Amino acid sequence: MMWFVGSLGTIIIKCKDLRIIQLDIPGMEECLNIASSIEALSTLDSVTLMYPFFYRPMFEIIEDGWRSFLPDQEFELLSSVTDEWRLSCINKEFSVCPSYPPVVIVPKSVDDEALRKVAMFRHGSRFPVLSYYHKKNGMVMMRSSQPLTGTNGRRCKEDEKLINATLRPGKRGYIIDTRSLNVAQQARAKGGGFEQEAHYPQWRRIHKCIERFNILQESLIKLVEACNDQSHNMDRWLSKLEASNWLTHIKEILTAACLAAQCIDREGASVLVHGTEGTDSTLQVTSLAQIILDPSCRTIRGFESLVVREWLQAGHPFQQRCAQSAYSNSKQKWEAPVFLLFLDCVWQILRQFPCSFEFNEQFLIMLFEHAYASQFGTFLGNNENERSKLKLSQKTMSLWSWVNRSEELSKFQNPLFEANSLVIWPSVAPQSLQLWEGVFLRWNRPSKFLDEAHEEMINIIKYNKELQAKVNALRRQLAEMETDDRMQENLRHTQLGIVSSLGSFCVSKLRMVSAEAGTLTSTQLYG
Repeated sequence: MMWFVGSLGTIIIKCKDLRIIQLDIPGMEECLNIASSIEALSTLDSVTLMYPFFYRPMFEIIEDGWRSFLPDQEFELLSSVTDEWRLSCINKEFSVCPSYPPVVIVPKSVDDEALRKVAMFRHGSRFPVLSYYHKKNGMVMMRSSQPLTGTNGRRCKEDEKLINATLRPGKRGYIIDTRSLNVAQQARAKGGGFEQEAHYPQWRRIHKCIERFNILQESLIKLVEACNDQSHNMDRWLSKLEASNWLTHIKEILTAACLAAQCIDREGASVLVHGTEGTDSTLQVTSLAQIILDPSCRTIRGFESLVVREWLQAGHPFQQRCAQSAYSNSKQKWEAPVFLLFLDCVWQILRQFPCSFEFNEQFLIMLFEHAYASQFGTFLGNNENERSKLKLSQKTMSLWSWVNRSEELSKFQNPLFEANSLVIWPSVAPQSLQLWEGVFLRWNRPSKFLDEAHEEMINIIKYNKELQAKVNALRRQLAEMETDDRMQENLRHTQLGIVSSLGSFCVSKLRMVSAEAGTLTSTQLYG
């Protein structure tokens, strides 16, 4: 947006991080040139012209983030607790599924030839693969796309075998379909569909509707508009917030994730999650379920690994979904704040369990910012296939190389963190869900007092740790003093014992001498 008052030009820049910047530039020609440059740089035709390809880091690279979370490293951890799974290189050249990584984890009992047949039966060739293994009871969560059953009820016996391979004898499984039953039935007319109970008798299908694409994008636009409303009218604000339906979407996603976690942990059942493509709502559910179930996903590196595994390697199309954010004038067909909704859900859980996460709110905000606009190449492209063709690992820097430096990590560490090995169950009641002010209101209100409060909290926690250290030191000193006292008491007893023993020994010896010599009387002997 641009306008002039005399020779003074004003440019309004609406950023992807929801910030609004106003530039006042003297001189009409200079203002027009700057506006033209900004317009050109914000609508680049090629990915290779974007900033990550020209960015040169000013910091020492200690860790190659592109190699931090490889599939074989994840599989090594899995193989230490179970031998029922294998690494398949069937997609080595992205020849089977263009949106899957080259290596996937599948049941050991299913060979690659069967996987090829299953891929032909699933939308976009996204056959079921392992998402999560629950060490507590050996149950698993798999993800895929919808089956291509069509109107004639087509079936694939290899698909049935693959899914059933995850079941224990006599156990049932759950298929969580992130579409409404009506939408799933309508998909059959387009060649899609869902698993027929007749062909999957050991599986119970549950529909948990999660909205997608333009509905989510419209929701974000309405929410940001409400947050930027300067009328200060309470009724207007609450009405706009409700009309955006943003918190309703949060509730739907968290409810589905809690259901998946409940099936695995409490029901002792394996789960398959899918929607249509398996690249959006499916990933929201599988990744949030892991945060609920797995304490390692609540650590910084564990969460980074989760984002890589369940979003980047799993084929979430970041390039399409995070193209313009909330301020775009032109409607992008594939634009949707899917990843932002996931981060918002994580923040809701973090707020309810503030001591169970190693990372803080700033860590989540940082990921939101870099998903939409970044100097790093991590979130470029729509899948591993595109990233490979762009040679991002050779031509750009990984976000993780920057984040995992000690000086940066300290900014993202939660001072309240205490490792919690338990499953955490977030509340999805409307009263428990709140607007994420750290993202949606941070540019509309002064952060001075919040920053001061955060700094004071850190100081209190630091002081508490110092006091705790002093208490522990005093306890050690007291224990050492008690030990010394016991040793001295034991020494006195030992000395008395030695004196007593010597006295007895001397008396015995005198008796022996007296008996032999016969010269001493008893009166003389005992005095």
